[in-house]
Amino acid sequence: MNENIKYGKVILAGAGPGDPELITAKAIRYLQQADVVLTDRLVSDEILRRYVNPAAEVIYVGKQCRKGSSTLQETINELLVQYAAQQKTVVRLKGGDVSIFSNVLDELETLVRHKIPYEIIPGVTAALGAAAYTGIPLTARGYSTAVRFLTLYKSDVVTDAYWKELAGSRDTLVFYMSAETVNTVVSKLIQFGVADDIRIAVVEQATTPLQNIHTCHIHEFPDKFGDRIFLSPSLVIIGRVVALHEQFSWITSSNSQEEYFKPGAFINKNPGEDDSKKVSRA
Repeated sequence: MNENIKYGKVILAGAGPGDPELITAKAIRYLQQADVVLTDRLVSDEILRRYVNPAAEVIYVGKQCRKGSSTLQETINELLVQYAAQQKTVVRLKGGDVSIFSNVLDELETLVRHKIPYEIIPGVTAALGAAAYTGIPLTARGYSTAVRFLTLYKSDVVTDAYWKELAGSRDTLVFYMSAETVNTVVSKLIQFGVADDIRIAVVEQATTPLQNIHTCHIHEFPDKFGDRIFLSPSLVIIGRVVALHEQFSWITSSNSQEEYFKPGAFINKNPGEDDSKKVSRA
């Protein structure tokens, strides 16, 4: 690390869950000032077209590991340092909020280690966007007084002891990045005695024009949706509050299977390779 380098600034910003009008005014201001934007896959093209400085370099550093298309976190960290060392204003644009199920810790550690100035701008996280756009308040008097944000990106990250607690809880449960493991979520909760009045909602592509919502009682889920492949991204909401969707929904499901978040070019580069960067398209 060269102590004599004068760095630019890195902005870690949330882009919101999809709707381009759900990004913050502060994030827009920095996008308009940016020299470089490192953007996640779950940032809509409309946000990039509408708000980013036309002279800025936009670099896709998305992750979609199950489809074999992913940018290494180490590569993203290197790019932050590389462009900041050129005294540029760099916006690291993340879908949703920067602090909920993202790799912001790795990036913060990199910035602090290199003494690079940075700022963190929150965004509307997917759970709040999905709740608002489906008419499901995550907490509601008489239904739930707490909400838990979880993920089951693989089937062994939650212990049976915790499943038992979750099954007996009156909290609203929100599972991120769990569309492909939702059957495991349901089977575990049923195994540990989840109540009959608990409902489940799977919200596909929340807050976008292609949003869909699928709901039922949790014990009915295996028969109704057990064979369904949900579009990415999908958010899973479980709890008594899901029953409120029928009364308060204000958006009709699109019933479309089109993907809103179009795969962009992503960097397929191992650390130490030539800085010309090999760029692929997902």
